[in-house]
Amino acid sequence: MDIEDDLAEDRNLEDDADLLVNEREVEAMIGIDDDEDEDAGEAPANPKSQRARIWPEVSTDRARKFHAEVEAVREVFQDQIDVFDTTMVSEYAEEIYEYMCDLEEEMMPNPNYMDGQNEITWGMRQTLVDWLLQVHLRYHMLPETLWIAVNIVDRFLTKRVVSLVKLQLVGVTAMFIAAKYEEILAPSVDEFVFMTEKGYTKEEILKGERIMLQTLEFRISHYCSPYSWMRKISKSDDYDIQTRTLGKFLIEVTLLDYRFLRVKPSIVAAVGMYCARRMLGGDWNEAFVFYSGYTEEQLIPGHELLVEKLTEDNFSRQYVCRKYANKKFLKASVFAIEWAKIHYEATADPMVLE
Repeated sequence: MDIEDDLAEDRNLEDDADLLVNEREVEAMIGIDDDEDEDAGEAPANPKSQRARIWPEVSTDRARKFHAEVEAVREVFQDQIDVFDTTMVSEYAEEIYEYMCDLEEEMMPNPNYMDGQNEITWGMRQTLVDWLLQVHLRYHMLPETLWIAVNIVDRFLTKRVVSLVKLQLVGVTAMFIAAKYEEILAPSVDEFVFMTEKGYTKEEILKGERIMLQTLEFRISHYCSPYSWMRKISKSDDYDIQTRTLGKFLIEVTLLDYRFLRVKPSIVAAVGMYCARRMLGGDWNEAFVFYSGYTEEQLIPGHELLVEKLTEDNFSRQYVCRKYANKKFLKASVFAIEWAKIHYEATADPMVLE
């Protein structure tokens, strides 16, 4: 009996030691010293208990009006189902998109998480995302990998306070995790060390991966990027290459704008496609309303916000603009920025998502 008690006590001591090691790993990951305030590394209030405000926030009457307009279109519009398009799996498409709609709000970060950070700012986040875009293109990774990585960064920063010196570690670790989920041949951890110019070691990235996955409770693949909805919306114009390419650029621009953290991925896709249609002289007809689930009136505020972002000083220097200035992407960024500067009328007050 004494031996069993001693073994149980030893196991408890081992568990306590493991917990202490994990706590120290988290502190190292988020850049907190032992001498600092104990509360400095605590996560902000549980996002589930304080659900983030999601745009668009409209009155009940307007919400009913928008819903009625969309339903009216769905009653009369005939969906052309292509049974030979295996990528859209027409037999299960509706159920899949319903499930994605249920998930998208759960996987959104707190749009005000920067209020709980001590050293980093929204401008630093934009610089980090711009660098992730470079890494993503350099290794020819899938579009979803980029979106998952940025989502991981934002959700991790929602729950953890991170020091400035560890911010790039958070970004590279998020890309490392996202690549494992999406890529057939993901870059090795050594390649990610090279991406940071050996600013972090292999052990730091692997330790960061463990901490990040524990913090997010391994909820990674639940996130559905705007690309998933864009594929559906693109059926409206028979997958027009110009609209689709311009739309891809525009939704990637939203990655740099923290104000779009309040916008669901399905609306980001719709705003990107609507903005592309406007720039190319098209309209938002019944087909687009049917496949997107949003009317033109719902998307105009997001469109104006996106155009405003394109007209920022020196925005063309962002890597996303250089990426889409290539002939491969039909020089979409050059066209979009020129269009935005011509059509955007500067106002005294900046646009806000209400």
